[in-house]
Amino acid sequence: MGRINLEGISKIFGSNSAKALDLIAQGKRKSDIAAACGAVVGLRDISFDIEEGEILVLMGLSGSGKSTLLRCMNRLVEPSCGRIVVDGVDVTRLGRKELLAFRQKTFGMVFQHFALLPNRTILGNVGFGLEIKQVSAKERIDRSMQAIELVGLKGWETKYPNELSGGMQQRAGLARALAADADILLMDEAFSALDPLIRRDMQAELRDLQRKLKKTIVFVSHDLDEAIALGGRIVLMKDGEVVQIGQPEDIVARPATEYVERFVEHIDLAAVLRAEQVADRAAPVLAPTQTVAEARTALGGASGGVWLVADGDGRLVGRIFAERLASARPAETLSSLLDLGQSVVEAESRLDTILATVAAEESVAVVGQNGRLIGSITSRDVVQALAARPGTHAQPQAGAQILSKPSGAPTWSGTSPNSPSTRSATTASTGSQSMAAG
Repeated sequence: MGRINLEGISKIFGSNSAKALDLIAQGKRKSDIAAACGAVVGLRDISFDIEEGEILVLMGLSGSGKSTLLRCMNRLVEPSCGRIVVDGVDVTRLGRKELLAFRQKTFGMVFQHFALLPNRTILGNVGFGLEIKQVSAKERIDRSMQAIELVGLKGWETKYPNELSGGMQQRAGLARALAADADILLMDEAFSALDPLIRRDMQAELRDLQRKLKKTIVFVSHDLDEAIALGGRIVLMKDGEVVQIGQPEDIVARPATEYVERFVEHIDLAAVLRAEQVADRAAPVLAPTQTVAEARTALGGASGGVWLVADGDGRLVGRIFAERLASARPAETLSSLLDLGQSVVEAESRLDTILATVAAEESVAVVGQNGRLIGSITSRDVVQALAARPGTHAQPQAGAQILSKPSGAPTWSGTSPNSPSTRSATTASTGSQSMAAG
């Protein structure tokens, strides 16, 4: 069970909600229900979990239901049916008084529009939620200043909102949520009103904060570039339904439907994939203590121009060229034959940032934490990875490598090294125009 559990969430706007829910139970879609009873389906039978400490991005075009779903999580919008369980508490069963207390304790919200009070300083705005909770003045100021410094606004705390740029005002809004010390941040199109450069800065700022604070963040966006830049899982929505959930590389490489395919068709796959996902983990790895004879036996006739060598702890120590291994005396140990000029890239490196290195080298080693060897990347590996992108509905090309993390590899849970730009030119999709919110 995750930090937030959504179970069968539906939201009906307008009259005839009971009939609409019956039709949902029968498997009817939004357009069918609108034609049958005139009700607008905001959300249709949504269930998934949100894990602690992850950034999860709800995305889709206008009218997809993403903002409605976000607001259902803390019942700013009342779901028509279903359960929302947060830290074991069924939020849908809380009375008004208990709900208000739970919201104050658990959730922080950051909106698209900064919602700063113009007659208060930045310090006063950041501490406003604490003031409502009747936190003492000293503690309120201390916590507010910590949050202000955390978002890079130290020195601006005595200014008023109209004296700050849009990006700085959004930082103040984020600081207000952080000062409340809520473990879960709900961010609704938080950066959409910002200029592109400021927006990219704020995305990077949020990633940095997440590495430090390990909050659980649910972020609403209509921009696929932004969703990829923030990292973590993406929940892609259309007409109040979830059409695909997955890591950015999964969605880009294996779109589940034609709708998803249209969203991702212009995203550069190399800007999404990471080195560890492309690395060949099956190639033999030699040990420096082996003799040449032992190494030849271990390779068993495997072809290759260079072999990687790792110590007993799995750390990369060098490489051996095949021709040198072939000409060495059988009794020699590999440690005496090592070449230390092996090119190395980190596991989290984005593929497009290492293409030049791969092109210039016969083989590039991929290492994880503490220098532990994960595998190697050749030009062939890169071509196979990029060729695995489907032309239609996630069907890989014949013979192409399937892009999935090998068994036992750690899962990606929040932060991402991806840059804000993935060179997207996403085409808008035709969809329902009659959505009440988000």
